[in-house]
Amino acid sequence: MRVHMNYFSPFPIFLLLMFLFYTSACHMIQKGARVMSEDMFTPERTFEAEDIQVPSGYSVELVAKELTYPTDAAFDDEGNLYVIEAGYSYGPDWTESRLLKLRSDGSFTTVHEGGENGPWNGVTFHDGYFFVAEGGHSEGGRILKISKSGEEVQVLADGLPSLGDHHTNGPVAGSDGWIYFGQGTATNSGVVGNDNWRMGWLGENEEFADIPCEDVTLSGKNYSTPDPFSDDPADTVSSGPYKAVGETARAGEVIQGQVPCSGAVMRVNRDGDPVELVAWGFRNPYGLAFGPDNQLYVVENGFDARGSRKIVGGLDHLWRVIPGEWYGWPDYSGGIRLDDPSFVREGEIPADLLLQEYPGEPPEPVAVFGVHSSSSGLVFVPEQSEFGVEGDAFIAQFGDMTPVTGNTISPVGYQIVRVNVHTGETEEFALNKKPGPGSASGTGGFERPLGLVFSPDGDELYIVDFGMLIMSPMGPLPEPDTGSIWKITRKYINNQDLKSSKLSVKQKNINGIVIG
Repeated sequence: MRVHMNYFSPFPIFLLLMFLFYTSACHMIQKGARVMSEDMFTPERTFEAEDIQVPSGYSVELVAKELTYPTDAAFDDEGNLYVIEAGYSYGPDWTESRLLKLRSDGSFTTVHEGGENGPWNGVTFHDGYFFVAEGGHSEGGRILKISKSGEEVQVLADGLPSLGDHHTNGPVAGSDGWIYFGQGTATNSGVVGNDNWRMGWLGENEEFADIPCEDVTLSGKNYSTPDPFSDDPADTVSSGPYKAVGETARAGEVIQGQVPCSGAVMRVNRDGDPVELVAWGFRNPYGLAFGPDNQLYVVENGFDARGSRKIVGGLDHLWRVIPGEWYGWPDYSGGIRLDDPSFVREGEIPADLLLQEYPGEPPEPVAVFGVHSSSSGLVFVPEQSEFGVEGDAFIAQFGDMTPVTGNTISPVGYQIVRVNVHTGETEEFALNKKPGPGSASGTGGFERPLGLVFSPDGDELYIVDFGMLIMSPMGPLPEPDTGSIWKITRKYINNQDLKSSKLSVKQKNINGIVIG
């Protein structure tokens, strides 16, 4: 999840006041504390479907609001809509993870409460049960199997390496009876550093680091940073890849692989047998979905420009998941090695490579998305649906997290994009008429789209909007009770070429101008 505020467009005075407030005050955020004080002035969250732009022939409406950090939704076998609330947001802010059922009046009833081991990042319904990806920021990731009543809960997989920057994601059910899920990496680019302290986990998990899925041979590169555990700002600490903070690497050193591991797509069967590796070498594999051809796809969040090993220009990607394949992390992005000039800013040197040998040659992505767009939720147009072209993918873009993840001078993400997986062509499908999150421009459109699900008949696309997540110099500031569910419906379907349904009015610089 990512945040943006410092783009060069007109913005309300409250953003400037917020910046001044936080640069003049310094405080520590503790677990369980509200990250926004009750007396702090915050932008108002409003909801206006007219502020969202969609192609001709489609309409948008608000389905539900006042949710706290919702991340995903699913329909049961009777056509009822359920949504999950994460129970955690970067900030940090801990709440209760919940599975909720939508009532006809737009309110929700609680089906199951999951405690404080969030974030719950994904849900799917299959064969009479809900399957939930519990991010595991406190105790490690888990895959949960929950009955429709919420009274029966089975842990199918636990101990997943989710104590770092990224968590356990997905899940999606395969026709083979397995539950597939993604597991993000502990770090941005392979090395623990001060950025992980600022992400909120290093102080509590000093020994945590990335875990390779197979044996890897290190190049011996180490990185020196200020010691986050020292009160003396002059103290430094040196750390290597796949190592805890303060542990160094040697050239030719082999780090043994194990499963479960970091940066991977894995699977577990519905009875909870040991986790199996599907593919690895991802940074943060978030949204998973099977296409009409039963091919598994995953959306990956690319590198940030932060930390000891800052990577500039790391795009987000859509991948076909090929069993046994290695996708390039930590030394490749989108099949391109990081010492390529495209990842080097003028006057700087290329990133050092962390591995001495590679498990294979990474494949090429299906599609690429804007730097820092945080492309996340993924669905495909179902068979027999009249919503759009069968087999097209839709992806929710949460939006950038400037300046924590890098710098942009215009908003990136905050929209739904459509992808032709055969050609890799992408286009905006649903986005705010004014760039960026709605609250930043004083409008009532999307805040941070994250999850997507089609109705059982395939004719309506539901969008899970996480709600307000504002950036301050102290870090992300999430606001409870601002999440929502939107619905996009096709108003007419006959005598129109579905492939021609594109936005008639484009925002300028919708993908942003990346400067870091």
